[in-house]
Amino acid sequence: VTGVQTCALPILYPVTGHWIWGGGFLGSNNFRDFAGSTVVHSVGGWAALAGVIVLGPRLGKFGKDGRVHPIPGHNMTSAALGVLILWLGWFGFNPGSTMAAGNGSAIAHILVNTNIAAATGALGAMIAAWALLKKPDLSMILNGCLAGLVAITAPCAFISIGNGALVGLIAGVLVVLAVIFFDKVKLDDPVGALSVHLVNGIWGTLALGLFYDNQIATDVAGLATKLSRGAQFLVQLKGVFFVGLFTFVAALVLWYVIKLVMGVRVTPEEEIEGLDIGEHANQAYPDFQPVGGK
Repeated sequence: VTGVQTCALPILYPVTGHWIWGGGFLGSNNFRDFAGSTVVHSVGGWAALAGVIVLGPRLGKFGKDGRVHPIPGHNMTSAALGVLILWLGWFGFNPGSTMAAGNGSAIAHILVNTNIAAATGALGAMIAAWALLKKPDLSMILNGCLAGLVAITAPCAFISIGNGALVGLIAGVLVVLAVIFFDKVKLDDPVGALSVHLVNGIWGTLALGLFYDNQIATDVAGLATKLSRGAQFLVQLKGVFFVGLFTFVAALVLWYVIKLVMGVRVTPEEEIEGLDIGEHANQAYPDFQPVGGK
């Protein structure tokens, strides 16, 4: 996914970014995305979806019997630390998109919305995982936190704090359902990026319309459209459609070009051995020995 994202940066992001933030046909027709639920997150998610389809699943992920075999990450402590750092970083990402401090009220509103959506996202994912998987799965909770942050990125300056909490809560539930769904349709997403960035980038963009408040949009974002919530939702839906169609098709073409020119998979032997050795001639964990010393 990283490879196609690198290719997408100079090709895909400027196009959709112009459509929304550069005076293009979406932004000039009242589509709103304050800090990038669509411009940043769902664009990356659509490109990643194309990549997952072209690349195919990791060896052993899906059994011949149809069962899903989890391949867990190496260190949940590092994963948790990474999420907490991202949570802190989002305080620059969303409030920083005001581009000016002013009297601080706009930044304060956006910061509180960002924080509460992250918290309720983690809570929603914990509840959903506990109900569906019978355990409060930590990886789901961490992704729930990120899902809340992704979802609130578009509407943080257009909706109330209470609705921001609801956006995050729903995002947390959605990320769990999406992880389960992508496994069922045999799309191998090792870190839940599709569930976090694509699904909740879309959700946050649509939530802006569902909970849109013209007064908040005027006072906080300075980008009021004067549309009703229903009309704003339809505008947001139109934007999701056009951005998704363009990005997915263009990324799919890019992936296939890369596959034809240089390939996108290592050999099965290198995948089993580990890319630390194959790509870097080093072992990330030299003290680890497989069973039997083989």
